Amino acid sequence: MSPKLILLPILLHSFTAAFAQQPSIDSASFLLHKFEQKIGRETYIISKTNTGVSYQIDFKFTDRGRPVPLQAAFQASANGEPKSFWIKGNTSRFSTIHDSVVIGNNTAMVKEGEKTTTVPVKGLSFPIAGYAPATIQMLLLQYWNKHGKPASIQTLPAGMLNVLKDGRDTFLFENRKLVLDRYVIRGLIWGIEMVWTDNAGKLICLITNDAEGDKIEVMSEPYEALLAQFLERTAIHGMRIFANTAGAGVSANRSVAIVGGDVLNIIDGSLTRNTTVLIEDGKIKSMDAADKITVPRGTKVISAKGKTLLPGLWDMHAHFQQAEWGPAYLAAGITTVRDCGNELGYINTIKNVIDEHKGIGPEILKAGFVDGKGPRAAGTIQADTPEEGIAIVNSYKDAGFLQIKIYSSVKPAVVKAICDEAHRLGLTVTGHIPRGMNVMDGVNAGMDMVNHIQYVYTAMKIDTLTGRVIFDDPASKEVFAFLKAHNTVIDPTLGVFELSGRSLSDSISLLEPAFNTLPVPMQSLFRNTGVSDTADVRFYKGFLSDCKQITKKLVDEGITVVAGTDMGMPGYSLYRELELYVDAGFTPLQALQSATITAAKVMKLDAKSGSIEPGKNADIILVDGNPLTDIRLIRKVSSVISAGRVYDPALMHRLAGFTVPGKH
Repeated sequence: MSPKLILLPILLHSFTAAFAQQPSIDSASFLLHKFEQKIGRETYIISKTNTGVSYQIDFKFTDRGRPVPLQAAFQASANGEPKSFWIKGNTSRFSTIHDSVVIGNNTAMVKEGEKTTTVPVKGLSFPIAGYAPATIQMLLLQYWNKHGKPASIQTLPAGMLNVLKDGRDTFLFENRKLVLDRYVIRGLIWGIEMVWTDNAGKLICLITNDAEGDKIEVMSEPYEALLAQFLERTAIHGMRIFANTAGAGVSANRSVAIVGGDVLNIIDGSLTRNTTVLIEDGKIKSMDAADKITVPRGTKVISAKGKTLLPGLWDMHAHFQQAEWGPAYLAAGITTVRDCGNELGYINTIKNVIDEHKGIGPEILKAGFVDGKGPRAAGTIQADTPEEGIAIVNSYKDAGFLQIKIYSSVKPAVVKAICDEAHRLGLTVTGHIPRGMNVMDGVNAGMDMVNHIQYVYTAMKIDTLTGRVIFDDPASKEVFAFLKAHNTVIDPTLGVFELSGRSLSDSISLLEPAFNTLPVPMQSLFRNTGVSDTADVRFYKGFLSDCKQITKKLVDEGITVVAGTDMGMPGYSLYRELELYVDAGFTPLQALQSATITAAKVMKLDAKSGSIEPGKNADIILVDGNPLTDIRLIRKVSSVISAGRVYDPALMHRLAGFTVPGKH
């Protein structure tokens, strides 16, 4: 996603003229991080005269080998009122921006790309939207404080934002106490941003997201050593906010009875009609015909007449990057996620808070992220030698991780060392196939699972003229035989490729009928995600078709497929993943199994999860209708039970910022 406002390029000339009279000049820098890895710098230069102040902002980072440059300028009057804002460059590896805003005479002239409009300015207004540089966020907070801390501020060209002073935090810095003000900003991106400033209003830390949905951690340079502490505070405070506002939408009754529904046996697809499921202390205690179970007094009763009871869904390729993912997952009926890469302290804190019922979210299974060294490496946890890989695996084991996720820059010898040590400690290994290896190399080195169908695709025999897979070629057949012989597990993430390769001329509602319920910043991102070039559209259409055929062939050959999303529209993307499996030729039952019992078996948790049976965890969703007759009915989740706690999907959607909660 990207900021959508800002100022006319001709202002650069006006800045020069306006501040020609010997301005005083100052500058400062922020360090930019992703996965705690320092990836770049944002520098601003302040020029002050007796007529106003201007900020020239240079924002540059390199993300996994790709440069992301951005420049911006902000001008205010002598009394601090914003006059203009201009921005041009990249907001992520895959998105660009060239926008502007000029304010005057109670109007704002706005240019977004090639489109120019005039917008009325009403009351307090600030030219900002989306993923603006940290400098602009700092100026926003200063503006908010100066104008009496209003409940909301108009954003230009359209929209509103809310700022809340959420408290103060104390850190130990250079053997002295550092006390900072903590703010929560809503309305710029999907969800909240957390910002800390000193007493003078200077920004010390901003935890936000970039246009790809990944956390961007911005630190005032002198305080960089505190980054890990800020990430942990972000997790704690973000989850607290949702727990405090959940209210009546969460029921924590010791006993719950779901009465009159049809229970799906996820193993064989049979339905047991008019059933009562009795839950006690987070477990399924008993299950039988409704007239054969007496519901104890004091039990919370949920009427399920006309509904199908399914096991809670699993997303096997998640990145829990912000607190909003918690209620978004639960709203969609996702009660378990495998987090496939995150900041160590952040995901540990998020999981602990949820497990202690101090936050809102599903069960999290942690896969520890490790990359190698190199120009395209990601994160700070990197192994360049077998010894380093072994040490990292042990540290993840000690921190309660179930799995290791290998990323794209790990050397082949290190891959093997990581896999060997993980297996010795009882962990499994998933991940990308590193550069210089193919899927067979990765599996031979010990990888149990592979993220993304592309790694199977690239191992197939490809027609060099058409780019299409030749399925009846012996080399292609050998790939399937190899994966089956090694019991390899694949999470295809078909939805990622459908979204990124869709034609921008097609309505996005074709792949997501609930698109208009998404938070507005998210709509802006996904509406512009895809390709416009005719040749690109043709290629991606063929690529997706081949990937769907590969996915169906995997299941036909007895190779395990589990459903995961990686990125996309929170919660809804898992629905779409299952729909794509059915499009590929899965039965609805096979698709549902990939997101329930099969996933539980893969993670060796099927003894306590993945199906509705007495003794198992009470992770159950109620769906209007029967998804075995139409997989799209999986979208009609009316109630969610996670570890015995009952959640209202409508409220969970509202907490996550969706405009139309619940049913679609």
